[in-house]
Amino acid sequence: MKNELVFCGYLQIDFISIKNVYCIDMKATFDRSKHVFHSEAFAEIIKDTIRFFNGTPVHQLPPPENFVGAGVYALYYIGKSPYYKHLYEVNRLNFVQPVYVGKAAPRGWRQARLQQASNELYSRLCEHNNSICQVCNLDIDDFRCRFMILENAAVDMIGTVEASLIRQYVPIWNSCIDGFGNHDPGSGRYDQAKSDWDILHPGRRWADNLKGNHPSLEEIKVKVLDYYDEKH
Repeated sequence: MKNELVFCGYLQIDFISIKNVYCIDMKATFDRSKHVFHSEAFAEIIKDTIRFFNGTPVHQLPPPENFVGAGVYALYYIGKSPYYKHLYEVNRLNFVQPVYVGKAAPRGWRQARLQQASNELYSRLCEHNNSICQVCNLDIDDFRCRFMILENAAVDMIGTVEASLIRQYVPIWNSCIDGFGNHDPGSGRYDQAKSDWDILHPGRRWADNLKGNHPSLEEIKVKVLDYYDEKH
């Protein structure tokens, strides 16, 4: 069979070459080990970032001053809500168990169009402050936060560090009672259900507009009890 060349604009396509490559790929055996990434250095970097994170100062929510930067953060609860009695017991002397872990990425990060640094991390903490202040059974004075700013090349680690912290601490608002980080879905989207968090902690004004079916308060309380049983 004669080698056929086709010109499409400036692209020259060699159909024989394409066919040969395709045949080679089809005959190759699959070896999973050749697709698995291993790096002890990478694992050590993640451990170092978590050690640094756990040594950062703890502040009121939100922090007392606005600041520039993106990164990861954790919220700690030290109140006496019956839902979070365990957190009060473990955090009253030292902040060791977050109630929630999150991240604030730079603007344009997902599209690889990073913009000039701004206060994404501080703004996210302020959003959480506003959510807590709106509900009827939580007191903002019972919350603290710590955070780590990641800059330059370290920005690429934001999602990885957040996931590592969640795996290590399994915070209740990440793993059991979902919805704390949700935003107002906007007009025309209120047919969805309230989150477990908004059932357990009613008061966010936009959440009151949600009309979808949702679990009962009693069902969510059972989930909370199950969470503590699994943790211990």
